[in-house]
Amino acid sequence: MSGKKQQRWYLGGMGACLAVCFTHPLDTIKVHLQTQQGKDPIHRVLVRTLKTNGIMGIYSGLSASILRQATYTSVRFGAYEVARARLTSADGSPLPFSTKVALAAVGGTLGILAGNPADVVNVRMQNDMRLPVAQRVGYRHVFHGLATIGRTEGLKALYRGLQANIPRSILINIGQVACYDQAKQGVLSLGVLKDGIAVHFLSSFIAGTMATTLTQPVDVVKTRLMQGTQFNSVAEVVMATAKEGPLAFYKGFIPAWVRLSPQTILTWVFLERLRIIFPPK
Repeated sequence: MSGKKQQRWYLGGMGACLAVCFTHPLDTIKVHLQTQQGKDPIHRVLVRTLKTNGIMGIYSGLSASILRQATYTSVRFGAYEVARARLTSADGSPLPFSTKVALAAVGGTLGILAGNPADVVNVRMQNDMRLPVAQRVGYRHVFHGLATIGRTEGLKALYRGLQANIPRSILINIGQVACYDQAKQGVLSLGVLKDGIAVHFLSSFIAGTMATTLTQPVDVVKTRLMQGTQFNSVAEVVMATAKEGPLAFYKGFIPAWVRLSPQTILTWVFLERLRIIFPPK
């Protein structure tokens, strides 16, 4: 066991930071859709955001998004990577899917404990441009947001939405990590494609779709809970959202899928390239 080489656990966070630079605008529109009181479609939300705030409006909160990936994704991917390496037998036989799911669930829990503060700032900065000027939080960057929240609302406020974020993180890690691992194993077992970018793209596309489907209802709840003080508990958010009808829990599904699928694909493509650049040690 001691002689086995192990992938560098932090590469997942690096890959995610690179990916989010391309996908952040989609995440911003998703947040606007989830927090709006009406039912404007995605194109109207996008046009309104661009008209009101320009191109920088859809990049609001990018620094928080990068810090979120650097903490959240580094930990959740890294925990899975380390645990899988320790549990894999000497002959390299793949782990059962149930074990992968369990490892991803643990990794997701640990990841959100590390990343929730940046996530709170990220949601508020993305939602800020949509609010009247008098109601905006006006964070200049993620560290200003963290300091402001800690000073004015207390450190507890940095963990708003954690109740909803933990199950979301578990589900998204199962979708993005365990399903990717299993999909890649299945694609390679067909013997049609060799391990390369085509396999990585196909496997991550499957993983991104699974992750979006599993997490969207929880994502709506956690976004509404994090945006401010309108709601005090998950139960209040669920009740208020349910009054809008079952589909309200899937508000922003299309932009969420459009964002999460490319995010998942780019993260894994970057990660697999980084694994070549920085081989196991």
